[in-house]
Amino acid sequence: MTPADTLRAAAERLHELADAALGNDRPWRYAKGLPDDSVRTATGWEVVYGQDPANLHYIAAMHPGVGNALAAWLESWTGIEVAEDGPLPEDLRYALTVARELLGSTA
Repeated sequence: MTPADTLRAAAERLHELADAALGNDRPWRYAKGLPDDSVRTATGWEVVYGQDPANLHYIAAMHPGVGNALAAWLESWTGIEVAEDGPLPEDLRYALTVARELLGSTA
């Protein structure tokens, strides 16, 4: 798979996940509750709940709008033809790392 193919596949996957998420039109928020805290959408949908506030704060920050913006950033690199065995701009290396993580790949 070429670097552009990897970036494109990851962007498509991220768009699919973000667009399918509940309440993707507004930021999510961390909500303190009993017995578990939760992440909720602005319209009241509960996205996830649990005992670890650090995880819940992170999940709330990763609103689908963030996912779509990240996917757009990955897509912005797909028009650049590079050979992966040659020198890569630092930002492109970061983009490929993110793309591979999203695809569950290290190569």
